[in-house]
Amino acid sequence: MNGYYCFVSGGLYLPKDFQSYLLIWNLGLHIDGSEEAPVVEEEIVRQCKEIKRLGIEAVVVSGVFSPIDDHFKQEDNVRQIIQRELPGVDVVCSSEVSNIGFLERENASILNASILKFARKTIKGFRAAMKRLDLHCALYLTQNDGTLIDAPSAASLPIRTFSSGPTNSMRGAAYLGLADFSESGKKTSTIVVDVGGTTTDVGVLLPSGFPRQASAYVEVAGVKINFSMPHVESIGLGGGSIVRFSDSDVTVGPDSVGHHLSTKAKVFGGDILTATDISVAAGEDIGDRSLVEDLSPTTISLAESRIRNLVERVVDQMKTSPEPLPILLVGGGSIIAPKVVAGVSEVIQPPFHSVANAVGAAISKIGGTVDMIQSTAQQSIAQITEKAKQMAVERAVAAGAKRDTVTLAEVDAMPLQYVANQVRVIARAVGEFSPDAFNTDDATNSFAPEDDDEIYVEESAKEPAAPVHDPRPIIDIDTYRPNVVNNAKSGVPEWLLSETDVEWLAEGCYVLGCAGGGSPFSEYIKLRDILRAGHTIRIVDSSALKESDIIYWGGHMGSPAVSNERLSANETEDAMRELMEYLRHDSFDVAMSLEIGGANGLQPLLVGSSKVFDCPTVDADWMGRAYPTYWQTTLCVYETGQLVPCAIASGDGKSILMTKTTNDEIVDRALRASCTEMGSRVGMAAKPTTKEKVIKYSVLNTMSLAWRIGRCIARAKKHNTSSTVAEQIVDEVGGPESAKVLFRGKIIGVERRLSKGHSYGEITIQQIADEDLESASASSYKTVAIGGVLKIPFKNENVYAKHVKDDGTEQIIASVPDLIAVLDTQSGKALGVPEYRYGVMVTVLGITCSPRWSDTPKGLEIGGPAAMGYKEVVYKPLGKYVEPKSVVLEYTPSE
Repeated sequence: MNGYYCFVSGGLYLPKDFQSYLLIWNLGLHIDGSEEAPVVEEEIVRQCKEIKRLGIEAVVVSGVFSPIDDHFKQEDNVRQIIQRELPGVDVVCSSEVSNIGFLERENASILNASILKFARKTIKGFRAAMKRLDLHCALYLTQNDGTLIDAPSAASLPIRTFSSGPTNSMRGAAYLGLADFSESGKKTSTIVVDVGGTTTDVGVLLPSGFPRQASAYVEVAGVKINFSMPHVESIGLGGGSIVRFSDSDVTVGPDSVGHHLSTKAKVFGGDILTATDISVAAGEDIGDRSLVEDLSPTTISLAESRIRNLVERVVDQMKTSPEPLPILLVGGGSIIAPKVVAGVSEVIQPPFHSVANAVGAAISKIGGTVDMIQSTAQQSIAQITEKAKQMAVERAVAAGAKRDTVTLAEVDAMPLQYVANQVRVIARAVGEFSPDAFNTDDATNSFAPEDDDEIYVEESAKEPAAPVHDPRPIIDIDTYRPNVVNNAKSGVPEWLLSETDVEWLAEGCYVLGCAGGGSPFSEYIKLRDILRAGHTIRIVDSSALKESDIIYWGGHMGSPAVSNERLSANETEDAMRELMEYLRHDSFDVAMSLEIGGANGLQPLLVGSSKVFDCPTVDADWMGRAYPTYWQTTLCVYETGQLVPCAIASGDGKSILMTKTTNDEIVDRALRASCTEMGSRVGMAAKPTTKEKVIKYSVLNTMSLAWRIGRCIARAKKHNTSSTVAEQIVDEVGGPESAKVLFRGKIIGVERRLSKGHSYGEITIQQIADEDLESASASSYKTVAIGGVLKIPFKNENVYAKHVKDDGTEQIIASVPDLIAVLDTQSGKALGVPEYRYGVMVTVLGITCSPRWSDTPKGLEIGGPAAMGYKEVVYKPLGKYVEPKSVVLEYTPSE
């Protein structure tokens, strides 16, 4: 991809008048830090002319693996060229905004670019105020992780201050000990409602005093970004929210008088009715109550009801179970919040509630973070980790921390799957603020305080902004039916996928990946965009196959870390075309998945779409889950030699054919060695198969299974039952005889190591005390193991679950080939190996595997514990397999 511009990326919907330009050059770096393609200055200059012609005001430069580019500095070089050609245009480099994860980093960079002008005005406002107060000190702002950022950095990276307000409020509440109250003598989690002048931010403070953290990825206004920060929901409700009446209806916000409340609100002599006026009329003692005596009881009641509905809705969104929790009200605008809220046990407005935010900011520390990928060929992981620690400490000190107070808050070393001798290390250090680290004169005058009168925009005088169009469909999850139609030509029932179907399939595939297989998110985005472009994606039941059908199958091979950066979707397509040319096939009839687990579960839908080969995908795969190697398939259990001839392709013009083999295992080993040399990610197409082999050897109806699991997750989110989504999935896949909730707790240990290109490691999950559960009822569900800890070793995918009781006795309660999935209790969604981290509340789910694996000695030899390197583990079936019900057959229209 040479330079291009776009306004929509990775699910990010921007206002039509937002002038941004996304610049990407040809791929950037490989995962090992080598340059895949250099920056071509002529291309950048040509794009600058287009940017100038369009009147673009902000440019985002985003390159593959740019966060690890310490040598070539491609993004910085591109920025210098743009600034030379286009003085005055804002340029944001994605590597300075966020970490590895291309779509999420790109989204964050675009959001950052969209608020640069406002950020600079805000910083100028602070400078002007400091000058008027004759303050000669450094200016810092709080970041979303609870640490501080200096003013010049905040002006160029304002996105790092997102959600810092609620973070401060929750940290301040924890510091003041406001969460240490009890419900019937028992500690409980607290919903923190921080009401300001314009917005209300809602988070959850656990009994430990720490905010509930967001999942691996964070959404800001529905957009995925990869920042670590507390889980917060925000609504446009504050003390300055404008109240309007029309007939018998009332609206509160989202527009607000903001900081002009003390002059614009009626109780302060103004002429605008605000939420604060309603509260005063209802009995609060603020301002002059006589100025709102003309408000009728009906008016007050309607406005209060509307405010209550807004609060109840956002509080409901934050809960992961219907069980009532207490609310803690903080913030200067908290007087407007209702004192009785449905679904809440009690509402508490503690002393000093109005300064909880300031307390949280005052205790913030200075941080320094390192996220790098290093080779272990010449150094050990311990040496790399130590280097990262030292770099994090130095960055914290350079940012203004006292050296003798700096401590390591986070250190994580993650060997990269399927990539030899590469490890990703993340280290974060924090320390106390050191005022002596800065020249305060330089710090306070970094921005000239000109245009002070233009710093604040009179929001109430502006026309309401036009709503941003979000093309995502609105559906009723409980009544939704997939679109299955009879093909007009063949008469075969076909499932025509919608965006909803694709989303549910993606969620279900990640669960079936058993922590491996790579995130399906980028594949979901591609499929969604294919549908929006008017193309069709079809799934057929295996019974509809013909004996003469040529069935192509394959998927991606390589590191998920590469897949998160290199998003081109044509590798599998190119591999199939290479194999078609070798076999002299002009076309094929049906596409099929290598594995349903993870990103590969969606690959046949991409190649089978009407945009590419225009053929249906059969509802089946060769694993029923994810496995680390290509030869670990049910096809290889029953027949040998069915993997060749095969082809791999890198997507940028390189391809390799393998035509013969003596055994199936060597096929994977040979192709994987080539994959490493081709950038650690390729598409693969194996020997075409037939209806007979699909029916006899594959795991049937796995697309349907993934869809049903995804529907469970969506329903749980809608009904606020995410904490029990595992039980709902158990019911969906066949009941407690077929699947089980193995354990529920918190990750307290993550160990990772690399061997022969595979990511090995183990997570330790500790059952948490009832008072640390957000839902006390969640602990009443029967799990296979109770108490102690659960250890789950993984080799790219989870291998087995071992329960270690409090008395030290051990028992393996599940193992491969049965499926072991770790779900984020907060969202109900699956966690992959790269997303395992300390402190995440999880639920462990076990699902019985297909008898294709368990009913034959060779099946266990290929897919059992010994094949994953654990010969001492003896497989015991988790339960009885129940074949998933076909979506196509269930929803086929009657004649």
